[in-house]
Amino acid sequence: MTSPSNPDALFLTYKDLISVRSPRDLFSLLQSKEINPQKIVELLNYENELQKLQIELVKLQCWVQEKKRRVAILFEGRDAAGKGGAIRRFTEHMHPRALRVVAWPKPTEEEVGQWYFQRYTCQLPNRGEIVFFDRSWYNRAVVESVNGFCAPEQYEQFIRQVTEYKHRLYEDSVTLIKFWFLISKEEQK
Repeated sequence: MTSPSNPDALFLTYKDLISVRSPRDLFSLLQSKEINPQKIVELLNYENELQKLQIELVKLQCWVQEKKRRVAILFEGRDAAGKGGAIRRFTEHMHPRALRVVAWPKPTEEEVGQWYFQRYTCQLPNRGEIVFFDRSWYNRAVVESVNGFCAPEQYEQFIRQVTEYKHRLYEDSVTLIKFWFLISKEEQK
């Protein structure tokens, strides 16, 4: 929406809406309030599509429970790229008893001394469960190595082990779904 000279113009009242008798009236009302009708149409389309996708997610969750499957959904990407918001939208209508959301703080001293994948392994889904990871083991390659939070040897060890780790998850019937979020610095602002 554009910034109107009158901030109160952004609001539609009940009185405004009952005066609308046609699409043309609605369009005129929105223009008079300096509200971009295209933005409203985009928002309505987004909400409509989101509802359809959330229904499919509930169906997926029912299937996972019925078939006793194990599903890990990984959300990776830049800080403030929308991972947390996306996870909230994904889980909004799902049954909380058959899902978990896992987001880690910085590793503890004890975790730093363990095998790198250990903290992630203990959070993998149980039968009939979906786990949403707000960042995962890929953090070592994407964030830690880029920002100097791990030594080059730790990064090299990760690169050698990650393929085998993924293969073991596959062999153990864990389904991995990965999302990468990337937005520009302007969009982040």
